[in-house]
Amino acid sequence: MIEQRPSAERNQDQDRHRDRGVSIAITHVLTIGITTILIAMLLMSGSSLLESETDRSVETSLETVGERLADEIANVDRIASQNGTETVNLTVDHPRTVSNSGYTVELLNDASEAPLIEDGPCLRLTARSTDVVVYVPVAVDADLDGSATGGTIEISADGDGTITIEEVTG
Repeated sequence: MIEQRPSAERNQDQDRHRDRGVSIAITHVLTIGITTILIAMLLMSGSSLLESETDRSVETSLETVGERLADEIANVDRIASQNGTETVNLTVDHPRTVSNSGYTVELLNDASEAPLIEDGPCLRLTARSTDVVVYVPVAVDADLDGSATGGTIEISADGDGTITIEEVTG
């Protein structure tokens, strides 16, 4: 026997089916929206982490290059003062880039602008593609002069007590 429902019940059933169809679409839209927001936040936080790690890598590499160069400059000063020679030249090779960033080395006689370095000469190493600047103290009695980009650098001590650096091209 076929049971017939009153029309009011049939209309309620149809409304439930229609509401169910709308709620499925809304659920899908909300799920896609939330997933998109979460993925975007993950990508943004990942890129800022990568940027800070790159800066840290550049800073560490510049410190290493600066310490090597400071030792080489101190050696030139020591050789010049012990031998009493007119000039001492030393050509040294350093990387042209650190973490895919070129850099510049400057000799400073006064470390007043360098944080955590007391009075005395220092090197200022500046990366080009990031905002990283590193200061390294130099243990010399001579005056310092000059600047060079990364790569092959010539360190010279002349008879008047001045040590200079310049880049070697070619």
